[in-house]
Order: sequence, then structure tokens, then C-alpha cells
Amino acid sequence: MSVEAYLAQARGEIERVDPFKAHALVREGALLVDIRPYYNRLAEGEIPGAIPIERIVLEWRLDPAGSHRLPDITADRVVIVFCNEGYASSLAARDLRRIGLRRATDLIGGFRAWEAEGLPVVDGGSPAVT
Repeated sequence: MSVEAYLAQARGEIERVDPFKAHALVREGALLVDIRPYYNRLAEGEIPGAIPIERIVLEWRLDPAGSHRLPDITADRVVIVFCNEGYASSLAARDLRRIGLRRATDLIGGFRAWEAEGLPVVDGGSPAVT
């Protein structure tokens, strides 16, 4: 299977959100998760309130039944994952759904689409949750 087909298959399992819908969901209590590497967050900035979690530990920090999960993570919590442009985040959101986060999704176009729409961005460099 090609990576394009793999991505399309993953996206078929999630309901993706555009930047404005994501912004509205965050105001309603959704958790915004930044899986971009530190150097991207430092260079390009961050979305206020987003929690940076490196992809390598994502499932452990967001498993609703896991002993290493972050506080307030439940199977029904809306979690919006984003990366630079919305590719890796689609795969991550699909994986989070598979481990029990029924309302996990990703941000169409990623951080760059959010910023391009003029939504809030702050200087970056926050350390990731470990």
C-alpha cells in the first residue's frame, strides 16, 4: 500500500476539522495537541493552550484507560491533534481512536492553516510533555 492510500484510509476513519471548527471546539473544552517537533514549535510558534506531546509518547499520554495518561483524558474527550500541515496528525488521530479516544480528530492543514487563517499564535519553544 502506498503512503497516499494509507493516509486516505486513516482519514476515512476520522472526521477532520478545519481551523475555525477546531477553534470553536477548543472554546467548548476540546484538547488541542501539538505533535510537531520542538524545532518547528520554536521556529514557527504555537497555538495558545495547545499541549505539545511528542509523537513517540502520544498514545501513552492520551490512552483513556492507561496509567500514564494526562489528567482529564476520557474516552469521550474531544482531542484535536495537529502537525505542520495535517498529514502526520491524520495518522495520529486514527491511532488515538483505535486505542479508545472515540472523538479524536485532526486539524485540516495543521498549524500552518491555523496561522494562515489569522487564528491566535504565540512564540514557540514550550517543552513537550514527557
